[in-house]
Amino acid sequence: MPLKHINATEAKRLVDDGAILIDVREHGEYAAENIPGARNHPMSRMGHGPLEFDAPVIVFHCKSGGRTRMGAQALANCTRAEAYILDGGIEAWKAAGLPIKRG
Repeated sequence: MPLKHINATEAKRLVDDGAILIDVREHGEYAAENIPGARNHPMSRMGHGPLEFDAPVIVFHCKSGGRTRMGAQALANCTRAEAYILDGGIEAWKAAGLPIKRG
């Protein structure tokens, strides 16, 4: 099933309602700056089995949206949850004035 694209405000609402936020950037990028509560699962490790999280909804994000757009099919294949892509990634999250955590 194709992933739906949402903006930062919609992603924040979903996370507040219990969705899991998955950061697909590499570990170093995540360590330097991340969205509080996001779980790091690098895109480079996708395909090593399904992601099993206890949540009905997942929101994937990267830095600016490029990796998630290019890897949308792999992301869709790794979960049975209702899944979304945060358009614009963490950069859109910051632009919306939402909180981040710096390493």
